[in-house]
Amino acid sequence: MKRTSDLICFSAVLIIAALLLTTEDLYCQKTRTGIEVLEKSGFGILKGKKVGLITNPTGVDHNLRSTIDILYNAPGIKLVALFAPEHGIRGEFVAGEYVASQTDALTGLPVYSLHGSTRKPTPDMLKGIDVLVYDIQDIGSRSYTFISTMGLAMEAAAENNIEFVVLDRPNPLGGIKMEGPLTRQGFVSFVSQYEIPYIHGLTAGELAMFLNGEGLLKDGEKCNLKVIKMEGWTRNMLFEDTGLQWIPSSPNIPEITSPLFYPVTGIAGELYVVNIGVGYTLPFKLFGADWIDADSLSVGLNSLSHSGVI
Repeated sequence: MKRTSDLICFSAVLIIAALLLTTEDLYCQKTRTGIEVLEKSGFGILKGKKVGLITNPTGVDHNLRSTIDILYNAPGIKLVALFAPEHGIRGEFVAGEYVASQTDALTGLPVYSLHGSTRKPTPDMLKGIDVLVYDIQDIGSRSYTFISTMGLAMEAAAENNIEFVVLDRPNPLGGIKMEGPLTRQGFVSFVSQYEIPYIHGLTAGELAMFLNGEGLLKDGEKCNLKVIKMEGWTRNMLFEDTGLQWIPSSPNIPEITSPLFYPVTGIAGELYVVNIGVGYTLPFKLFGADWIDADSLSVGLNSLSHSGVI
C-alpha cells in the first residue's frame, strides 16, 4: 500500500510540474541544456544513426518536452531503444526497486533495464545501435546512482565500439564546491562506483570526460565520447540561477533545494540510527530520533555560532 501511495504522489508531482511554466515566455531561461543545443544544431551528430537513449523524467527541454519524444520525432534519426536507470524510464519505480525490462507504452520501443538483473548494457541490448545517448539530471553527489549508470554504460559502449553522447545538464550544487573523501579501494559499490569526491562539482558531461580521460572506466578503457555542452551555464550557478524548471529526479528529491540537503542527511540516514524524513513530507530536510533531546541538541549546535545557521 505504501509503494502505491508513493508512486501516486510522485506521479502527481510530475503531472503538476508538467502543468507549470510550459512556455519560455513564462520564465527567464538563462541556461540552454544539451538536448536544446542538440536540437538547435539540427541533431547533426545523430543524423543517419540508430540511437539508444538512457533517460528518465528529468530528460526534458525548457517546454518540458521529453527527450524521448524529441529524438523519436527528429528527422533523420532512428530511436530504436530506451534504457531505464533506477526509478525507471518514466519514474514509476521507488528507490532501490528492481526495474523490469518492458515495452514503452507511448512509443512502443523496447525499454532495457539498467537497474534489474544487470546494471550495465549487455551486447544483446546494444545490438544494432550506433550511438548511446545519455540525458539525466544529476544532483551533484557521488552516491546518486545515475552517474554510476552513466559510467557503466560508457564501459559497455567502449567494449562494443559504440559512440557515447552526453547531453549535459547543470550541477545543482554549482561547479565550484568539491568536498569529501575519494572512494577508497575495497569500498566501490553502485552508490560509489568511481574514485571521485562525495560532492564532485562536475556536470554529467564533465564527469564523463573525467572518467574517460583519466582511465577510470574498467581496465582503463576509453569510449568514443562526445558531450553536447550547455549554453549560458557558469560554474558559480546553483540550479535556481539557471531559469530551468526543476523536475523531481527521484521521489525523494522533489524540490530545487533537495540536492543541497542530500549530502548531509543522506549519509546520516545510511547509519540507520536517525530518521531523515524519507516517507514524510520533508525528505532529506530533517533528521530525528527518539533518543535525541531536541532542546539540548539545539543549545549545543547554536553555541558553535556557525554563520547563517540557527
